[in-house]
Amino acid sequence: MRAPRIYFFDPWSDCLFLSHINMYHPMRTLLIVALFLGLALPATAQSLASKPITTTSPVIKPGAEQVKSYLPLLKGKRVAIFANQTSMIGKTHLVDSLQQLGVDIRVIFGPEHGFRGDADAGEKVGNYVDKKTGIPVVSLYGQKRRPDEKDLSEIDVMVFDIQDVGVRFYTYISSLEAYMQSAMEFNKPLIVLDRPNPNGFYVDGPVLDLQYRSFIGMQPIPIVYGLTIGEYAKLLLGEGWILKHNSEKKEAPREEAAAAVASPLAAAATLVAEPTAMSLATEEPGEMLLTSCEEEAINQKLADRGGFALIVICCKNYTHRSLYEPPVKPSPNIPNLATMYLYPSTCFFEGTALSEGRGTDKPFMLFGHPALPKQLVKFTPQPNAGAKNSKHYGNVCYGWDLSGTPQQVLAKTKGAIQLKWLIEAYRLFPDKDSFFLLPKSGDMKGSFFNKLAGNNELWQQIRRGLSEEEIKKSWQPALRAYKAIRKKYLLYEDFE
Repeated sequence: MRAPRIYFFDPWSDCLFLSHINMYHPMRTLLIVALFLGLALPATAQSLASKPITTTSPVIKPGAEQVKSYLPLLKGKRVAIFANQTSMIGKTHLVDSLQQLGVDIRVIFGPEHGFRGDADAGEKVGNYVDKKTGIPVVSLYGQKRRPDEKDLSEIDVMVFDIQDVGVRFYTYISSLEAYMQSAMEFNKPLIVLDRPNPNGFYVDGPVLDLQYRSFIGMQPIPIVYGLTIGEYAKLLLGEGWILKHNSEKKEAPREEAAAAVASPLAAAATLVAEPTAMSLATEEPGEMLLTSCEEEAINQKLADRGGFALIVICCKNYTHRSLYEPPVKPSPNIPNLATMYLYPSTCFFEGTALSEGRGTDKPFMLFGHPALPKQLVKFTPQPNAGAKNSKHYGNVCYGWDLSGTPQQVLAKTKGAIQLKWLIEAYRLFPDKDSFFLLPKSGDMKGSFFNKLAGNNELWQQIRRGLSEEEIKKSWQPALRAYKAIRKKYLLYEDFE
């Protein structure tokens, strides 16, 4: 009798496999098939790079959607929410959802680009009353970077819910840090509704030297730091990186940073709400676990202890191997997942004479300059919504177009920061002395490029003609040290 056959398709290799069932040992055949599937199907971001990104089951659910885990902590309380257009529960905004559930929201705080997310990069947004909700909106991007005592005088609990992109110079993590400072200073519980990191599947880039600390780089982390915003909050607290001094003091020497660790850290607690459990962890050894049906117990503990506590409401079905596409663009010039993948590599061009693609429909995917060779890709940036002011508007530029589908872009970035485009642009640029934008002082130490890079070395390495491999080798000691720190604060299965 002819042996039955099993066909199965491996989507990662685009191959159809045939297996004959051993009629005498059918279980052996099934075990072999199961083993193959177990080995073949798990894939890293790099192996997925040339394949279509598909929706996997079960669906990833951000922390905001775990309403039962945090609603009891808000009921009967006066609430402040740090949010923007990405703060969604399904198709409904977090603020609207909580209002409908009877939560008393007293104030909304907004980050760069504003509460509704339509302001330019760097544009200062004023305070106003949100027309839809009637709730006051206080901007925390501009002269004021964090809530003051008056803002929080009638607040019982603070909430943070922002979709981040996992890149150091994207300012939402700096806003989180400033928000945490106020929560600690004024003894308010802080609930972070965690969201997946679309660049959470690798760690790369130079670790920031604190001499180059600014709002686009507050802490000694690499450009791609591989943490969700909830994990990053835990790291800030656990490593003592929340500084006591006012966050408006952007530049802090190492010795000042070390001396400024606040005494409340010793008493601060971290609560982590996972899909199936909540845990109360302090700096003391040991951990107390509470099941998800014990929200009242957690609420009572908060009431009993009073003061600051960090509560992270975790995502469901997310790991650091997940490829997650945020349903709402996080800012006007990061419109899609492909841009998020390129952003860690191409944002360097903001610190150069080249256009980084603002004023086109492909920001951070398209970059160039009028003086580059005319056989390159041609484009003309123009003012548009979300990019009213930038470089070379109305001038024909020549450069590179890296746009494509998310999987095509992943194939180009290979799950790492790519310096080859920056190096090649410098090589072709005719006036080397004007490639990197100088500040008014004329000293590159204070340049915007150095704030992006987090050091004073990268621009010099490029000028000296070092290869990408040589430059990246210089990052490794600090990267290894950071990775060891990062491991301590992971809430989700890691990529390695």
